[in-house]
Amino acid sequence: MRGQGGTAQGVLTALALALLSVIVAAPFLFILAQAIFPKIGAGSFAGPFSAMADVLGSGQLPRATLNTLIMGVGTVAVSAALAVPLAAIRALYRLPGAALWDLVFLVPFMIPPYIATLGWVMTGQPRGYLEQLTGQNIAGLLFSVPGIVIILGLHCFPVVYFALSRSFATIGGRFADVSRVFGAGPLRAFWRVTLPLALPGLAASLILVFAMAIEEYGTPAVLGTRIGFRVLVTGIDEAIGDWPVDLPGAATLALVLVGLATVAYLAQRRFVAKGGFETTGARPLSATRRPLGQATVPALLLFACVAFVSTGVPLLAVLATALAKTVSGGLAPGNLGLQNFAAVFAAGSSAREALVTSLSLGLVAALATGALGAFSAFVVVRTRARGRVAVDLLAALPNAAPGVVVALGMILLWNQPWWPVTPYNTLSILVLAYVLLLLPQPVRYTTAALAQIAPSLDAAARVAGASELAMARRILLPLIFPHLMVAMLLVFVVAARELVASLLILPVGHQTIATYIWRQFDQGSVGLGMAMALVTIGLTTLLPLAVLVAARRTEDIG
Repeated sequence: MRGQGGTAQGVLTALALALLSVIVAAPFLFILAQAIFPKIGAGSFAGPFSAMADVLGSGQLPRATLNTLIMGVGTVAVSAALAVPLAAIRALYRLPGAALWDLVFLVPFMIPPYIATLGWVMTGQPRGYLEQLTGQNIAGLLFSVPGIVIILGLHCFPVVYFALSRSFATIGGRFADVSRVFGAGPLRAFWRVTLPLALPGLAASLILVFAMAIEEYGTPAVLGTRIGFRVLVTGIDEAIGDWPVDLPGAATLALVLVGLATVAYLAQRRFVAKGGFETTGARPLSATRRPLGQATVPALLLFACVAFVSTGVPLLAVLATALAKTVSGGLAPGNLGLQNFAAVFAAGSSAREALVTSLSLGLVAALATGALGAFSAFVVVRTRARGRVAVDLLAALPNAAPGVVVALGMILLWNQPWWPVTPYNTLSILVLAYVLLLLPQPVRYTTAALAQIAPSLDAAARVAGASELAMARRILLPLIFPHLMVAMLLVFVVAARELVASLLILPVGHQTIATYIWRQFDQGSVGLGMAMALVTIGLTTLLPLAVLVAARRTEDIG
């Protein structure tokens, strides 16, 4: 029995390695090969490293790398400046409507950053909504490096806010109280005691923000292009999209971007593993929040201002543009109507086809990613085969895979003349790209769920004569399914509105939600693009919520 179990585990591990090697490892290997051997596409290994030398010699790589670091560090600074005071107030004091503010700060996650950026453009550009209302515009700030990092910070700060508010709530105010007994004021006690105790959580969330910022395409593409602010992501896009196509140069830039993302990911894992300073003893202490007193109104004003700028302005701009009959007509009541929404849902319209395509691809990607993620997590957690460490590493590799790098890897891997059958120039290549990008989500969720299930259940199933697959299907899968469903919903939401990979590898004759919105702006049909954006935000928010509510009701009935 033990020998049969070991054989089955070996077969499952080998299958997981084969799938992950094709889907995850191969695109990265082709990028590496293209960067080292620029003529490998023609079957030649001549001139190794010559493309890297050309990129370095042109000054392209150092400048793009420096700009990427500036964008990442700037976004971290803005996110920290917004999140630290908000999280401290939320966790340490009795904030009126605290749960509602948490919900409001989740909304920036539901607005894709490229849509929020387009909304800011419509608001702050010359003759934009702000100028129509106040006579002033913020184009000078908007189309600048500070403007780019501010908008990215407004999108990313909830990552720090939610992580830090939990840390502050765990720490509480008791340690600061001790310092105040020795004469420290409230601010000094916070900066010298409470904040240092939360540094591990703060550092981990800020590293995650850095990784999100350096991988972002839409914001630097929209705002940075006008001022010549070229980062690694936009440099890769230009190398692939502009003639003559420079695949070796794109591969070199991609390796640097993957390196930066990998360093950020490893640093984030180190901080998470390291944890914080000990603040909880054997005896749990209830978190007592202090009343804000006279600071209640200023605190509420601070939350309201941040919520309005981060959530209200982009949403209102998207709504106003979607309702506008003509952009030049502005905010006049006579210029508002529902004609753009009617055009989006009209039978046979390209917008409706893009909507159906994206939702279908998102569903397929969610199912495929969930299946592969659960299978990989099972191999890592529940088997003792030798290759399970390699499975774990391959499943974590997409953490360092920005969308533009994934797209480049897919092009280099599948656009080869020697493939007898290839997914290139078909919609299936987008599914493969989404699976590669989003695989870590179901792996994380499923691994955590499997770790909570006692191994004695596996042993009982084997004693009863169940095979590895039967045990996984009849016992483990029902137990981990709620966690897996949450991960698949997240995959669906992200895949349905993914931009970068879709722009670069979308087959001719097809459109997704993101490419439709992007191209409507390029073509000047801004109202149609924003109507689609509003529909996207609604669908990708309400559909997952409806599924979760239905699942919760089913559990309650059961």
